Amino acid sequence: MEYQNPKIPEGINVSQEHPLKDFFIMLLGAGLIIAGLIFTLTLLAGSLVRYVPFELEQQLAASLEQELVETETVKPGRHQQYLQNLADRLVIAQQLPEAMKITVHYMDGDEVNAFATLGGHIFVYRGLLEKMPNENALAMVLAHEIAHIKHRDPLVATGRGLTVGLALMSLAGIADSALAQQVISQVSLLTTLGFSREMERAADNEALLTLKQHYGHTLAADTVFQIFNDLEDGQGLPAFLSTHPQSTDRIEVIDHFQHRHGSHQGTLTPLPSWFNEP
Repeated sequence: MEYQNPKIPEGINVSQEHPLKDFFIMLLGAGLIIAGLIFTLTLLAGSLVRYVPFELEQQLAASLEQELVETETVKPGRHQQYLQNLADRLVIAQQLPEAMKITVHYMDGDEVNAFATLGGHIFVYRGLLEKMPNENALAMVLAHEIAHIKHRDPLVATGRGLTVGLALMSLAGIADSALAQQVISQVSLLTTLGFSREMERAADNEALLTLKQHYGHTLAADTVFQIFNDLEDGQGLPAFLSTHPQSTDRIEVIDHFQHRHGSHQGTLTPLPSWFNEP
């Protein structure tokens, strides 16, 4: 057979597709991989941080406590001492592990709010305390926040936020340690925004059991949610309720709990006479 050398058509090795199409396909693929990685890290963080020793959580909180105290208007005094004494009694009723030390901070601010954060720290605002009619209602608030700490909810919320934040920083090539510390601080300050509805319901139930153990009943446990319900209707959603179940639903759950456990009768404990003084 006679050898032939055919002429190769021009453009045979050139794709007929627009070059940007391949680029965007690659970009989309990389984005999906990154999103999947972040999602996986978030799930793992929520599961694994529960096994972190509380002592290690306290060490992390120690580096942030000063910033929290400086950021918020902390006002030591007899209010804080009363809150701490009440919390200590509720800790015994709730049977927290001995290593879990609870520290309550009194906040001289008008906000109707309370929250728990890393290392067993609970912050309670004056605006909320001014609306408390008795110790039992206040105990429900503290017992709820103590339950979050017992369940390691602040660490779970922080762990998820840190995992995603630090993963994004790594992918973006940010290695500045000062910026990393700032991310850690900001995420820790916002742990309450990461509490799920399931966490809130579990904390409510734990708080009710605590009040029943401590007082022998759960009278006034729904008072704080009646207050929040009025705020929802008149002034918008309080920060305390940002991710929480509806107040009306929680009041109904408390009512069922009281009748199921026979804890709807008893004597209310008054607050000290000086409690609502300036």
